[in-house]
Amino acid sequence: MIRVGIIGGAGYTAGELIRILLNHPNVKITFVNSSSHDGKPVYDVHKDLIGETDLIFEKADLFNADVIFLCSGHGKSREFIANNQIGSHIKIIDLSNDFRLKDTSNEFIYGLPELNKESISKAMKIANPGCFATAIELAIMPLAANNLLNDDVHVNAITGSTGAGQELTQTSHFSWRNNNISIYKPFKHQHLAEIIQSIKQLSPNYSHNINFIPVRGNFTRGIFVSAYTKCALSLIEVKKIYTEYYHNHPFVTITDQNPDLKQVVNTNKCILYIEKHDDIVLIISIIDNLIKGASGQAIQNMNLMMGIDEKTGLSLKAVYF
Repeated sequence: MIRVGIIGGAGYTAGELIRILLNHPNVKITFVNSSSHDGKPVYDVHKDLIGETDLIFEKADLFNADVIFLCSGHGKSREFIANNQIGSHIKIIDLSNDFRLKDTSNEFIYGLPELNKESISKAMKIANPGCFATAIELAIMPLAANNLLNDDVHVNAITGSTGAGQELTQTSHFSWRNNNISIYKPFKHQHLAEIIQSIKQLSPNYSHNINFIPVRGNFTRGIFVSAYTKCALSLIEVKKIYTEYYHNHPFVTITDQNPDLKQVVNTNKCILYIEKHDDIVLIISIIDNLIKGASGQAIQNMNLMMGIDEKTGLSLKAVYF
Protein backbone atom coordinates (compact mmCIF):
# COMPACT_ATOMS: atom_id res chain seq x y z
CA MET A 1 0.00 0.00 0.00
CA ILE A 2 1.07 3.58 -0.68
CA ARG A 3 1.33 5.47 2.61
CA VAL A 4 -0.01 9.00 2.13
CA GLY A 5 0.25 12.05 4.38
CA ILE A 6 -1.58 15.35 3.88
CA ILE A 7 -0.29 18.72 5.09
CA GLY A 8 -2.80 21.57 5.35
CA GLY A 9 -5.71 19.19 5.69
CA ALA A 10 -8.55 21.61 6.41
CA GLY A 11 -9.00 23.26 3.00
CA TYR A 12 -11.18 22.36 0.03
CA THR A 13 -8.42 20.61 -1.92
CA ALA A 14 -7.43 18.49 1.09
CA GLY A 15 -11.06 17.53 1.63
CA GLU A 16 -11.31 16.34 -1.97
CA LEU A 17 -8.02 14.44 -1.64
CA ILE A 18 -9.24 12.61 1.45
CA ARG A 19 -12.62 11.81 -0.11
CA ILE A 20 -11.02 10.27 -3.19
CA LEU A 21 -8.08 8.58 -1.45
CA LEU A 22 -10.33 6.80 1.06
CA ASN A 23 -11.59 4.77 -1.92
CA HIS A 24 -8.24 4.38 -3.68
CA PRO A 25 -7.37 0.65 -3.73
CA ASN A 26 -3.62 1.22 -3.36
CA VAL A 27 -3.57 3.92 -0.65
CA LYS A 28 -3.58 4.15 3.13
CA ILE A 29 -3.82 7.66 4.60
CA THR A 30 -1.37 7.65 7.51
CA PHE A 31 -1.89 11.22 8.72
CA VAL A 32 -3.80 14.41 8.00
CA ASN A 33 -2.21 17.52 9.47
CA SER A 34 -3.85 20.87 10.22
CA SER A 35 -2.32 23.21 12.78
CA SER A 36 -5.65 24.99 13.32
CA HIS A 37 -7.67 21.79 13.97
CA ASP A 38 -5.17 19.53 15.74
CA GLY A 39 -6.86 16.70 17.62
CA LYS A 40 -10.28 17.13 16.00
CA PRO A 41 -11.95 14.54 13.78
CA VAL A 42 -11.45 15.22 10.09
CA TYR A 43 -15.24 15.07 9.59
CA ASP A 44 -15.63 18.10 11.89
CA VAL A 45 -14.27 20.17 9.01
CA HIS A 46 -15.12 18.01 5.98
CA LYS A 47 -18.75 17.28 6.79
CA ASP A 48 -19.27 14.92 3.84
CA LEU A 49 -16.82 12.48 5.47
CA ILE A 50 -19.05 11.75 8.48
CA GLY A 51 -19.41 7.97 8.57
CA GLU A 52 -16.59 7.55 6.03
CA THR A 53 -13.50 7.85 8.24
CA ASP A 54 -12.30 8.10 11.84
CA LEU A 55 -9.15 10.03 10.90
CA ILE A 56 -8.22 12.93 13.17
CA PHE A 57 -6.05 15.94 12.46
CA GLU A 58 -2.65 15.19 13.97
CA LYS A 59 1.03 16.03 13.85
CA ALA A 60 2.75 15.13 10.59
CA ASP A 61 4.65 11.85 10.80
CA LEU A 62 7.08 12.22 7.93
CA PHE A 63 8.66 8.84 8.69
CA ASN A 64 5.34 7.13 7.98
CA ALA A 65 4.69 8.25 4.41
CA ASP A 66 5.72 7.38 0.88
CA VAL A 67 3.94 10.42 -0.59
CA ILE A 68 2.98 13.74 1.00
CA PHE A 69 0.51 16.20 -0.45
CA LEU A 70 1.08 19.84 0.45
CA CYS A 71 -2.31 21.59 0.55
CA SER A 72 -1.48 24.71 2.55
CA GLY A 73 -1.80 28.21 1.14
CA HIS A 74 0.53 29.75 -1.39
CA GLY A 75 3.95 30.40 0.15
CA LYS A 76 3.41 27.82 2.89
CA SER A 77 4.79 24.85 0.93
CA ARG A 78 8.20 26.41 0.45
CA GLU A 79 8.19 27.28 4.17
CA PHE A 80 7.21 23.72 5.19
CA ILE A 81 9.96 22.12 3.10
CA ALA A 82 12.55 24.55 4.47
CA ASN A 83 11.54 23.88 8.09
CA ASN A 84 11.15 20.09 8.02
CA GLN A 85 13.51 17.22 7.36
CA ILE A 86 11.83 15.19 4.61
CA GLY A 87 13.38 11.86 3.75
CA SER A 88 14.87 11.53 0.28
CA HIS A 89 12.57 8.55 -0.39
CA ILE A 90 9.39 10.60 0.12
CA LYS A 91 7.63 11.88 -2.98
CA ILE A 92 6.12 15.38 -2.72
CA ILE A 93 3.09 16.72 -4.57
CA ASP A 94 2.54 20.43 -3.96
CA LEU A 95 -0.86 21.95 -4.72
CA SER A 96 0.24 25.56 -4.15
CA ASN A 97 1.84 27.85 -6.73
CA ASP A 98 5.23 27.86 -4.96
CA PHE A 99 7.10 25.67 -7.45
CA ARG A 100 5.13 25.81 -10.71
CA LEU A 101 7.58 28.06 -12.52
CA LYS A 102 10.87 26.44 -13.52
CA ASP A 103 13.68 27.30 -11.16
CA THR A 104 17.15 25.79 -11.00
CA SER A 105 16.97 25.96 -7.18
CA ASN A 106 14.39 23.13 -6.98
CA GLU A 107 13.66 19.79 -8.65
CA PHE A 108 9.91 20.13 -9.08
CA ILE A 109 8.31 18.91 -12.31
CA TYR A 110 5.23 20.73 -13.57
CA GLY A 111 2.48 18.20 -13.01
CA LEU A 112 0.25 18.40 -16.07
CA PRO A 113 0.15 14.77 -17.27
CA GLU A 114 -1.01 15.76 -20.75
CA LEU A 115 2.20 17.77 -21.08
CA ASN A 116 4.81 15.99 -18.94
CA LYS A 117 3.64 12.41 -18.39
CA GLU A 118 7.05 10.80 -18.89
CA SER A 119 8.84 13.27 -16.61
CA ILE A 120 6.14 12.93 -13.94
CA SER A 121 6.53 9.15 -13.90
CA LYS A 122 10.22 9.57 -12.97
CA ALA A 123 9.83 12.53 -10.59
CA MET A 124 10.18 12.81 -6.82
CA LYS A 125 8.63 16.28 -6.59
CA ILE A 126 5.59 17.57 -8.47
CA ALA A 127 4.18 21.08 -8.70
CA ASN A 128 0.48 20.55 -9.35
CA PRO A 129 -0.89 23.07 -11.90
CA GLY A 130 -3.35 25.81 -11.12
CA CYS A 131 -7.01 25.21 -11.92
CA PHE A 132 -7.41 27.98 -14.52
CA ALA A 133 -4.04 27.01 -15.99
CA THR A 134 -5.08 23.38 -16.37
CA ALA A 135 -8.27 24.19 -18.27
CA ILE A 136 -6.64 26.80 -20.51
CA GLU A 137 -3.52 24.77 -21.27
CA LEU A 138 -5.59 21.74 -22.23
CA ALA A 139 -7.60 23.98 -24.56
CA ILE A 140 -4.64 25.26 -26.58
CA MET A 141 -1.70 22.84 -26.18
CA PRO A 142 -2.45 20.82 -29.34
CA LEU A 143 -2.25 24.02 -31.38
CA ALA A 144 1.05 24.94 -29.73
CA ALA A 145 2.46 21.46 -30.28
CA ASN A 146 1.74 21.80 -34.01
CA ASN A 147 3.12 25.36 -34.33
CA LEU A 148 -0.37 26.69 -35.00
CA LEU A 149 -0.41 29.46 -32.39
CA ASN A 150 0.54 32.33 -34.68
CA ASP A 151 -1.60 35.09 -33.20
CA ASP A 152 -2.94 36.33 -29.88
CA VAL A 153 -5.08 33.89 -27.90
CA HIS A 154 -8.20 35.34 -26.26
CA VAL A 155 -9.56 33.58 -23.19
CA ASN A 156 -12.66 34.14 -21.10
CA ALA A 157 -12.91 31.74 -18.15
CA ILE A 158 -15.44 31.58 -15.34
CA THR A 159 -14.80 29.76 -12.07
CA GLY A 160 -16.86 28.62 -9.12
CA SER A 161 -16.53 30.07 -5.63
CA THR A 162 -14.46 27.13 -4.32
CA GLY A 163 -11.61 28.40 -6.49
CA ALA A 164 -11.11 31.16 -3.92
CA GLY A 165 -10.45 28.67 -1.11
CA GLN A 166 -12.28 27.92 2.11
CA GLU A 167 -11.38 31.06 4.03
CA LEU A 168 -14.26 33.55 3.84
CA THR A 169 -13.67 36.75 1.90
CA GLN A 170 -15.93 39.54 0.71
CA THR A 171 -16.19 38.05 -2.78
CA SER A 172 -16.83 34.47 -1.63
CA HIS A 173 -19.57 35.33 0.86
CA PHE A 174 -22.91 33.81 -0.24
CA SER A 175 -24.82 37.10 -0.12
CA TRP A 176 -22.26 38.65 -2.51
CA ARG A 177 -21.63 35.70 -4.79
CA ASN A 178 -25.23 34.52 -5.25
CA ASN A 179 -26.97 35.96 -8.35
CA ASN A 180 -23.79 37.90 -9.09
CA ILE A 181 -20.84 37.87 -11.49
CA SER A 182 -17.62 39.89 -11.74
CA ILE A 183 -14.28 40.09 -13.53
CA TYR A 184 -11.04 40.09 -11.53
CA LYS A 185 -7.34 40.41 -12.37
CA PRO A 186 -7.92 40.92 -16.13
CA PHE A 187 -4.79 40.32 -18.24
CA LYS A 188 -2.64 39.74 -15.11
CA HIS A 189 -3.94 36.65 -13.35
CA GLN A 190 -1.20 34.72 -11.52
CA HIS A 191 -1.80 31.56 -13.61
CA LEU A 192 -0.74 33.33 -16.81
CA ALA A 193 2.96 32.76 -16.14
CA GLU A 194 2.61 28.98 -15.94
CA ILE A 195 0.31 28.94 -18.98
CA ILE A 196 2.90 30.81 -21.06
CA GLN A 197 5.65 28.55 -19.71
CA SER A 198 3.75 25.44 -20.86
CA ILE A 199 2.96 26.88 -24.28
CA LYS A 200 6.60 27.82 -24.82
CA GLN A 201 7.65 24.30 -23.83
CA LEU A 202 5.69 23.09 -26.88
CA SER A 203 6.23 26.11 -29.12
CA PRO A 204 9.44 27.90 -28.05
CA ASN A 205 9.02 30.76 -30.52
CA TYR A 206 5.53 31.74 -29.39
CA SER A 207 5.68 35.52 -28.89
CA HIS A 208 2.05 36.64 -28.93
CA ASN A 209 -0.26 37.53 -26.07
CA ILE A 210 -2.62 35.34 -24.11
CA ASN A 211 -5.39 37.78 -23.24
CA PHE A 212 -7.05 36.21 -20.21
CA ILE A 213 -10.22 37.55 -18.58
CA PRO A 214 -11.00 35.62 -15.36
CA VAL A 215 -14.59 35.74 -14.10
CA ARG A 216 -16.08 34.90 -10.70
CA GLY A 217 -19.18 32.76 -11.21
CA ASN A 218 -22.21 32.38 -8.94
CA PHE A 219 -21.85 28.59 -8.66
CA THR A 220 -19.77 26.40 -6.36
CA ARG A 221 -17.38 24.39 -8.50
CA GLY A 222 -16.17 24.07 -12.05
CA ILE A 223 -14.32 26.11 -14.68
CA PHE A 224 -15.73 26.99 -18.09
CA VAL A 225 -13.15 28.27 -20.59
CA SER A 226 -13.82 29.73 -24.01
CA ALA A 227 -10.61 30.41 -25.94
CA TYR A 228 -10.21 31.57 -29.52
CA THR A 229 -7.46 32.48 -31.94
CA LYS A 230 -6.83 32.65 -35.68
CA CYS A 231 -6.26 29.36 -37.47
CA ALA A 232 -6.29 28.62 -41.21
CA LEU A 233 -7.06 24.92 -40.88
CA SER A 234 -10.50 23.43 -41.41
CA LEU A 235 -12.58 22.16 -38.50
CA ILE A 236 -11.89 18.56 -39.55
CA GLU A 237 -8.14 19.22 -39.58
CA VAL A 238 -8.20 20.90 -36.17
CA LYS A 239 -10.22 18.07 -34.61
CA LYS A 240 -7.75 15.54 -36.03
CA ILE A 241 -4.87 17.39 -34.36
CA TYR A 242 -6.69 17.41 -31.00
CA THR A 243 -7.68 13.76 -31.24
CA GLU A 244 -4.13 12.71 -32.05
CA TYR A 245 -2.62 14.84 -29.28
CA TYR A 246 -4.89 13.42 -26.58
CA HIS A 247 -5.13 9.81 -27.78
CA ASN A 248 -3.00 8.57 -24.85
CA HIS A 249 -4.56 10.83 -22.20
CA PRO A 250 -7.64 9.13 -20.72
CA PHE A 251 -9.13 12.09 -18.89
CA VAL A 252 -9.47 14.39 -21.91
CA THR A 253 -12.48 13.90 -24.18
CA ILE A 254 -13.15 15.65 -27.50
CA THR A 255 -16.87 16.06 -28.04
CA ASP A 256 -19.04 17.09 -31.00
CA GLN A 257 -21.74 18.38 -28.65
CA ASN A 258 -21.57 21.86 -27.15
CA PRO A 259 -20.91 20.97 -23.48
CA ASP A 260 -22.17 22.32 -20.18
CA LEU A 261 -20.34 22.52 -16.88
CA LYS A 262 -22.31 19.87 -14.99
CA GLN A 263 -20.86 17.20 -17.28
CA VAL A 264 -17.53 17.42 -15.43
CA VAL A 265 -18.47 18.35 -11.85
CA ASN A 266 -17.14 15.70 -9.44
CA THR A 267 -14.93 14.11 -12.13
CA ASN A 268 -11.30 14.23 -13.24
CA LYS A 269 -12.40 14.88 -16.82
CA CYS A 270 -11.62 17.70 -19.19
CA ILE A 271 -14.14 17.98 -22.02
CA LEU A 272 -13.09 19.92 -25.12
CA TYR A 273 -15.41 21.21 -27.85
CA ILE A 274 -14.17 22.92 -31.03
CA GLU A 275 -15.83 25.22 -33.57
CA LYS A 276 -14.55 27.12 -36.59
CA HIS A 277 -15.91 30.56 -37.54
CA ASP A 278 -14.23 31.75 -40.74
CA ASP A 279 -10.53 32.02 -39.77
CA ILE A 280 -11.19 31.75 -36.03
CA VAL A 281 -11.00 28.52 -34.02
CA LEU A 282 -13.01 28.46 -30.79
CA ILE A 283 -12.20 25.90 -28.09
CA ILE A 284 -14.41 25.31 -25.07
CA SER A 285 -12.69 23.55 -22.17
CA ILE A 286 -14.46 22.49 -18.97
CA ILE A 287 -13.14 20.92 -15.76
CA ASP A 288 -13.99 20.60 -12.08
CA ASN A 289 -11.60 23.09 -10.46
CA LEU A 290 -11.26 20.99 -7.29
CA ILE A 291 -10.60 17.67 -9.06
CA LYS A 292 -8.96 17.90 -12.49
CA GLY A 293 -7.94 21.42 -11.48
CA ALA A 294 -6.44 20.31 -8.17
CA SER A 295 -6.88 17.13 -6.10
CA GLY A 296 -7.84 14.64 -8.81
CA GLN A 297 -4.93 15.73 -10.95
CA ALA A 298 -2.66 15.44 -7.88
CA ILE A 299 -3.79 11.82 -7.45
CA GLN A 300 -3.32 11.20 -11.17
CA ASN A 301 0.24 12.45 -10.71
CA MET A 302 0.73 10.22 -7.66
CA ASN A 303 -0.40 7.20 -9.69
CA LEU A 304 2.11 7.98 -12.43
CA MET A 305 4.90 8.56 -9.90
CA MET A 306 4.17 5.23 -8.19
CA GLY A 307 4.03 3.27 -11.46
CA ILE A 308 0.34 2.38 -11.40
CA ASP A 309 -2.41 3.09 -13.94
CA GLU A 310 -3.08 6.84 -13.88
CA LYS A 311 -6.85 6.21 -13.77
CA THR A 312 -6.68 4.24 -10.50
CA GLY A 313 -9.08 5.58 -7.88
CA LEU A 314 -10.43 8.24 -10.23
CA SER A 315 -13.54 6.53 -11.63
CA LEU A 316 -15.68 9.42 -10.44
CA LYS A 317 -19.17 10.10 -11.75
CA ALA A 318 -20.54 13.50 -12.67
CA VAL A 319 -23.11 15.06 -10.35
CA TYR A 320 -25.52 16.28 -13.00
CA PHE A 321 -28.75 16.93 -11.10
